[in-house]
Amino acid sequence: MLLGLAGLALLVAIVLDDAEFGLLRLAVIGVSAMSCAGLATIWLKSELVGQPGIASPRVVWLQGQLVERREETAKARSRLVVRTPIEGFAAPVLVRVNLAKDKDDPEARQGAIIRLRARLMPPAPPMLPGAYDFARTAWFSGIAATGSALSNVEVLRESDRSMTLRGMQSALANHVRTMLGGSPGNIAAALASGDRGAIAITDEDAMRDAGLTHLLSISGLHVSALVGFVYWVIARMLALVPWIALRVRVPIAGAFAGALAGIAYTLLTGAEVPTVRSCIGALLVLVALALGRDPLSLRLVAVGGLLVMLFWPEAVIGPSFQMSFSAVIAIIAFHTAAPVRGFLNADHHGPFIRFVRQLVLLLATGVVIELALMPIGLFHFHRAGVYGALANVIAIPLTTFVIMPMIGMALMLDLGGIGAPVWWLAGKALEFLLALAHFVASRPGAVTMLPPVAPWSYGLFITGMLWLALWTGRVRLWGIFPSAIAITVMILAPTPDILLTGDGHHVGITGEGSNLLVLRAGRGDYMRDNLLEMAGMEGDLQTLDDWPGARCSADFCSLVINRNGKRFSLLMSRSREYIDDMALSSACERADIVIADRRLPWSCQPKLLKADRTLLATTGGITINLHTGKIRTVAETQGRHGWYRLPTDHMPAARVASTARKSTPE
Repeated sequence: MLLGLAGLALLVAIVLDDAEFGLLRLAVIGVSAMSCAGLATIWLKSELVGQPGIASPRVVWLQGQLVERREETAKARSRLVVRTPIEGFAAPVLVRVNLAKDKDDPEARQGAIIRLRARLMPPAPPMLPGAYDFARTAWFSGIAATGSALSNVEVLRESDRSMTLRGMQSALANHVRTMLGGSPGNIAAALASGDRGAIAITDEDAMRDAGLTHLLSISGLHVSALVGFVYWVIARMLALVPWIALRVRVPIAGAFAGALAGIAYTLLTGAEVPTVRSCIGALLVLVALALGRDPLSLRLVAVGGLLVMLFWPEAVIGPSFQMSFSAVIAIIAFHTAAPVRGFLNADHHGPFIRFVRQLVLLLATGVVIELALMPIGLFHFHRAGVYGALANVIAIPLTTFVIMPMIGMALMLDLGGIGAPVWWLAGKALEFLLALAHFVASRPGAVTMLPPVAPWSYGLFITGMLWLALWTGRVRLWGIFPSAIAITVMILAPTPDILLTGDGHHVGITGEGSNLLVLRAGRGDYMRDNLLEMAGMEGDLQTLDDWPGARCSADFCSLVINRNGKRFSLLMSRSREYIDDMALSSACERADIVIADRRLPWSCQPKLLKADRTLLATTGGITINLHTGKIRTVAETQGRHGWYRLPTDHMPAARVASTARKSTPE
């Protein structure tokens, strides 16, 4: 439909009289043409690579080639991607399996033929509206199922590959951890090879809450640091030799060496989409330097963005693409603004004043980047570090100019067996980085949480920021108003009162203190973290068994909650044992909302809403706002895409809307 509307707008703009509409006509033609091209690209990519998932959970024996292996030492497991035949698919498909350490085999390397028994699940849709959509990621990654190993892995045929990029990555990470132990070694391994599997959960949480997580993922910062370092070193070394300097264009030679280093680093660290995107940007900067052009140009950003959108159009709606390009655009727009140029070009009156101005500019740049990225992080992750700008002012220069060069120098010196002193210095710098992260993360109010917000408000924010960045002169300031309106709407976004996962098994209730009331605690951190993030809460989970306001039996829990002076009675199923129909009907009549992970009989008729397995099969996870009566479902956020399996007996939208209207008490 969107493609049709964009095409219609393009045709209308083409046939209009140029003299009458002028620049407006050209703008409509440009925007419509780009919209058509973008929509056609993502549709074509989806049709070419989209992989449907398995229809239902199953336990099977898998036998196939090990395509990828990732070590997750901190979780005592490995993550395997296997290409294997599965019933219902004409050709072998990719399956991702978590393998516990005690079931592993060191010979299970990339390229080996393995066999194991696993419990497989279809790629999971969002748990709740606004949550992470793994099914969409799996669709474009070609993954048909995920699961966990139930048996030991058997190696039927060892890998015939003497060395692979993944093997080189693992060997490099192990070497770094051998030279530098503990948490600094794990961070250094992540910076050198992209292997984050050994980083302790406490360290990763501290880096996230301090706004420093971007330092752990190989992106523009790391690629730029390496490419810039190699460019500078090669250019300076060649300039020292007169015979070469007089016969070879030193900038081109330095750019060529930097490009080779950037490409090698990208391949060695796994060639993930964010790294490839950063490498493309770094190569464009090198081309600009070699040609004597301005490397900080929005035209270069546009070319890099075009290449990414051409080959990975699905990345556009992901946080990695949005945050990395937003950061670069913010830096360029800020540094090319007239007041900033005037500040830099003013008389310095000595080296001290020059140093102070550079320090002020660095701090201001960090604040600008943080202001641009915080709403994006809150929209995607529902949490952000408040003091990230201040922490990054120290952490980014430390990582770029100290830690990364030291790690590179230590690896080079290790070829001669003399890298230990540099590893020691790098370890001290990494200890300081971790200490900074833990200190910032532990400050009061260091983390802000936000429940899911309306997508239109996020779109309004992006529109305002692009207006602010792309225009010049005073007209660019108009972009502040839509951005400010969007941020206000996002901050005032209401927290849902009830959160219910698509299987009906997990229920969260907000507004009853600092903790989130839940029907079941769950076995791992995944469910806990998702419920808290979707609720926009920093507390912990508290089961209804431990809540004095709830009454729980072996089969049901009931409680009454008050919202804006109105009482709501909730009844939630917690078992699948047989319940007498008369008793169940009587309990349903007294309840406003009934929630169950099983099908309830027709005789169960609560006053407002019956969210049982029948309803949830059509809606997916839901959130309920009792004050407005708004019910938001996963199904309404998905559309008719290949990665979301619509039920054959899906409930009409009118019925969902009717249920939502009834949820508002008289």
